[in-house]
Amino acid sequence: MKGLIRQSLSGYYDIEVNGVEYRTRARGNFRKKGKTPLVGDWVEFKAEQPQEGYILKIYPRKNSMIRPPVANVDTALVVTACKEPDFKSNLLDRQLVMLEKNNIRPILYFSKLDLLSVTEFKIMTTIVSYYRKYYRCFFAQDDDPKQLLAEFKHEIVVVMGQTGAGKSTLLNKLAPQLNLTTAAVSKALSRGRHTTRKTALLPIEENLIADTPGFSSFELRDVTKETLPHLFVDFVKYQSNCKFRGCLHLNEPQCAIKAKVQEGQILESRYNNYVQFQKELQQQKPKYKR
Repeated sequence: MKGLIRQSLSGYYDIEVNGVEYRTRARGNFRKKGKTPLVGDWVEFKAEQPQEGYILKIYPRKNSMIRPPVANVDTALVVTACKEPDFKSNLLDRQLVMLEKNNIRPILYFSKLDLLSVTEFKIMTTIVSYYRKYYRCFFAQDDDPKQLLAEFKHEIVVVMGQTGAGKSTLLNKLAPQLNLTTAAVSKALSRGRHTTRKTALLPIEENLIADTPGFSSFELRDVTKETLPHLFVDFVKYQSNCKFRGCLHLNEPQCAIKAKVQEGQILESRYNNYVQFQKELQQQKPKYKR
């Protein structure tokens, strides 16, 4: 049979076919080949009974993510807290780089704006207004969460973001019947308790939406110093004006990106994050396939 993995937990993979849910495990030869089934994978499996199935084949993926561990994603709903935990542009830009690399459409959802002071509010709205130029953006308290559902149709969507940002809270607003567990953010650590312990695709209207574990850090994977400039969508708009082809926007003269930062056309925090990412990539040790 062929089906879509809807949930993974402790080495088991739940697959739904025509309203019947099959619990399966992966054959040992997947481990030998270094392959792991992911939620969102289309697979071929065999099951004599619904509780005793085995995955035989993983069909080709159009993309896959490690955090969250989901395959064949169409859209990512990136939940970003403005406070508690504090807004981290570096973490947000890391996520956007990896989504761009995997050809996944990002939609930004900014939560907890109501916790900001007047001064913090002005700073945050200026930052968000910049991101709005390049990405679909929503504010938690200004926009009806149901409006988000109009953005998707028959898609696999991941809800991702830092721990404590409010992913499960958002999903409960989108589909109250889910009654997902939420937890307060620890004041001492400014970090939310992990309330999402499994990866599952939840049917919400005509979509499958993943509620995934939160994180406080995010790695850049399979990105090179040469490809990184193309993953900053605001850089792509101007980089053809750089004097040198293949400009990395670091120390090269007559760099259009650095000029736009000076002019205020590119957000300074975006460029600073880019420079940090380049340093990290240059310091990475090469990985060799066995």
